[in-house]
Amino acid sequence: MKKLLLASAAMAMATTATAEEIKLGVLLGFSGPIESMAVAMGAGAELAIKEVSDSGKLLDGSTVVPVRADSTCIDSAAATAAAERLITSDGVAGIMGAACSGVTGAVLANVARANGMVMISPSATSPALSEAEDDGLFFRTPPSDARQGVVMAQILMDKGVKSVAVTYTNNDYGKGLAESFQGAYEGLGGEVTISAAHEDDKADYSAEVGALASAGGDLLVVAGYADRGGAGIVQGALDTGAFDTFHFPDGMVSDATIGKFGADVDGSGGQLPGSDSPGAAKFAEVVGDAWDATAIFSAESYDAAAILLLAMQAAGSADPKVYKDKIMDVANGPGEEIMPGELGKALEILAGGGEIDYVGATSVEFLENGDSAGSFREVVMEGGKFETVGYH
Repeated sequence: MKKLLLASAAMAMATTATAEEIKLGVLLGFSGPIESMAVAMGAGAELAIKEVSDSGKLLDGSTVVPVRADSTCIDSAAATAAAERLITSDGVAGIMGAACSGVTGAVLANVARANGMVMISPSATSPALSEAEDDGLFFRTPPSDARQGVVMAQILMDKGVKSVAVTYTNNDYGKGLAESFQGAYEGLGGEVTISAAHEDDKADYSAEVGALASAGGDLLVVAGYADRGGAGIVQGALDTGAFDTFHFPDGMVSDATIGKFGADVDGSGGQLPGSDSPGAAKFAEVVGDAWDATAIFSAESYDAAAILLLAMQAAGSADPKVYKDKIMDVANGPGEEIMPGELGKALEILAGGGEIDYVGATSVEFLENGDSAGSFREVVMEGGKFETVGYH
């Protein structure tokens, strides 16, 4: 309790409207099963932060400084401690994060609600978070896995894939996605021969691969992590010849999968949040050659950071207890549409009492519960690289 009271005091001191420096937490899985993804995610968030800070137009010329912290993706205690440090020691005015559903739920329940801290996650997709008690403090820029499961089922059925084996990482993300997919796929007439959990960081996945192979299927759906157990399952399947074609949900569509398997899994497909909207094209232009603008959750990270800062401007305050009520207003409109690279323009409009509709890189539109409606980019591994083949 003492720690939480200290957090509230620290936050109150650090979040006045005329502060010369506003700190924004960037709480991502910089270690753990999505560390390869976190590189571009952190870059995306910090691009938006720099754009706002360099404009000099936020809250009477305040500057913004990103403060990174590691959610680990899988260790709730570590993620909670990291979030507490962001608030108590660093005095952040908002948290862009966390990454991964289980630790995000833990941070929300144990830290954010207790301190009245706003969180916008760029990558926590578990359907369970849609119903989490959040006091209006939690939002996410990617769509829920309740929708990803439906999209994945339709992609496979459209390809004529009538039976699949499913393996999923044994956490909130994996369970939620596997359940959503199985319900949708069977509803379309598909057969799930087995749906089995796997643990991350095992030295040997032969038992899991053996069970999946015995059940059979046209291909193997791997709802895991490219830097951890998902990769272990794929390697085991390739080594034994159990499967040579896979379907990869978002946790597997990363540079790590390309680097580890490349052409060995050519013909495998997948999907991840993404769109072919004008905002996505503008984001790619703003990013330039700094990194791959289509990297998973990079655009969602840019949008999450941008919305936090624009809400502060709309509220005239960097106090999360005040600006939380402006998140929906700046993201959903009505108002002038704002694209990536136009954050300075948006700040000017808001400072003048005008309204904006932040479209951003991902065509953000928040639902009543803070979820994003979102869209998905379908990919296929060709020549050892993920190539975009459609949008849903």
